[in-house]
Amino acid sequence: MENAYRVHLENVFEGPMDLLVHLIRKNEVDIYDIPIAGITRQYIAYLDWMKMMNIDFAGDFLVMASTLMHIKSKMLVPVHGEEEDAEDPRQEILRPLSEYLQLKSCAEALGTRTLLGEHTFTRTAAEKDAAALDDSEAVIRVGLFELIDAFQKILDNLPAAHKIDFEADRISVKERINELIDLLERNGSLTFTELFEPGTGKNEIIITFLALLEMVKINLVHIAQHLPSGIIRVFYI
Repeated sequence: MENAYRVHLENVFEGPMDLLVHLIRKNEVDIYDIPIAGITRQYIAYLDWMKMMNIDFAGDFLVMASTLMHIKSKMLVPVHGEEEDAEDPRQEILRPLSEYLQLKSCAEALGTRTLLGEHTFTRTAAEKDAAALDDSEAVIRVGLFELIDAFQKILDNLPAAHKIDFEADRISVKERINELIDLLERNGSLTFTELFEPGTGKNEIIITFLALLEMVKINLVHIAQHLPSGIIRVFYI
């Protein structure tokens, strides 16, 4: 039964550097003064959470976790005498992080540029719905880690009595995908919270989340967040 709940994310969603950037932005810290102990703890917590959810991820995430733990251990070692002039251990991650942010910024800038001939193509229903949010307001594409944060809030709001039982006879991820497609075909788009019906058990909530990840993976939907309100909306492509 466990395999029915497994989602493979390798080469689909963001990589380990994206998770690091997400945590830095979430904690509103300066990349040149990263609180390495706290960021490392949160990084590992995300990986543990994905393992618990049977979400497979690339080995590069573990390499990054090992790098952060190595930096953390070096910073715990007392510094004496001439060693005080030694390089900050965080430079090991700062250099690639700075380069990655520069490349990411350039890619995002290119992505917003008008493409030659784009008006030749008909806008899809999902694009029309996205534009209808409010062209004057900022809307961003949502990634895996923003989805995880939103999903964790839903789980946190469940009564403590709810338990996860992967052995129970429940709807499959594939069946839930078909249900979500029907809902999105009727509505065009749904908010993230509308995907999870009130009174639904934790097992069904988890299956819905895994189904959503699969739908993103195979390009059935795209997900955007309205920055002023924080609302996350799922659009059927």
